Amino acid sequence: MKIESMDYKDYYKILGVERKAGTDEIRSAYRKLAVKYHPDKNPGDKKAEDKFKEINEAYQVLSDNQKRSHYDRLGSAYSNFRTSGGRPGDFQWEEWFQQQAAGQRASQRGGNVDDMFGGGNFSDFFRSIFGEAMRSQGRGNPFAQQPQGYEQEAQISVAEAYAGTTRQLKTNERKLQVRIPAGVKTGSKVRVAGAGPEGLDLYLVIKIEEDERFELDGSNVTTTSTVDIFTLILGGEADVETPAGKVKLTIPAGTQPDQVFRLAGRGMPQLKTPKTKGDLYVKLKVQVPKYLSSKQRELIEEAARIKF
Repeated sequence: MKIESMDYKDYYKILGVERKAGTDEIRSAYRKLAVKYHPDKNPGDKKAEDKFKEINEAYQVLSDNQKRSHYDRLGSAYSNFRTSGGRPGDFQWEEWFQQQAAGQRASQRGGNVDDMFGGGNFSDFFRSIFGEAMRSQGRGNPFAQQPQGYEQEAQISVAEAYAGTTRQLKTNERKLQVRIPAGVKTGSKVRVAGAGPEGLDLYLVIKIEEDERFELDGSNVTTTSTVDIFTLILGGEADVETPAGKVKLTIPAGTQPDQVFRLAGRGMPQLKTPKTKGDLYVKLKVQVPKYLSSKQRELIEEAARIKF
């Protein structure tokens, strides 16, 4: 296959990140740009639509380690070519692909790039470097499991992640009620088939909002409960916040400050088995009264004089 001259696409520049950027930085940059140029926010703006496609293409490559590694090898070769005085249109694309394929046997025939990546909507640059790479190296379809479509962030509360929730989307002139299941975590993706531009799938990327009451660790949750010193000494009950609401915690007499109680099954549900829940860990914080009545002070002083 003869590869025509084409312009090199700098995916890092498109997303506005350094070449050494980590996964989180790339994801964050993509989400900001995707929100800015999303077709729903720029109706009828062809430039914004093209920019949105370009952003998604860059993210498809840089968010996947295998595709990114292949792209980076091309980027290094192209950079060296330009540094040595080469003109953009003179880069030998076929020669580079042949060098990549050297020493490798084609174990199976590569397919069409549209089949490999789940549909069109990619630039000629993308089709060439990945489609030709598959044909040259005989790798078949190593990226077939990657979801193809558009991503959009959806922020939900801890309570919504616990119980499940819905979000209403307006896309392609349609209003959709999307169910977000219980047990999702930050980074979970909810697929909405055909809801993206040009009929591609839309993926809601979940982000659980920070809640000062809870610290999430997988399905387990850590929280704190403040009790007065008399409750620690004499025993009693304390109100404890859980993702499902408040519960009463029984505190035995003589409980020490910073003691941690485990409430089994009071944590977050698991996504595939929501009836199975993690645990809730409650750390007690003691509240020492600033002011005492004369009677309280007298009793405490008397107690202090008694030897344990």
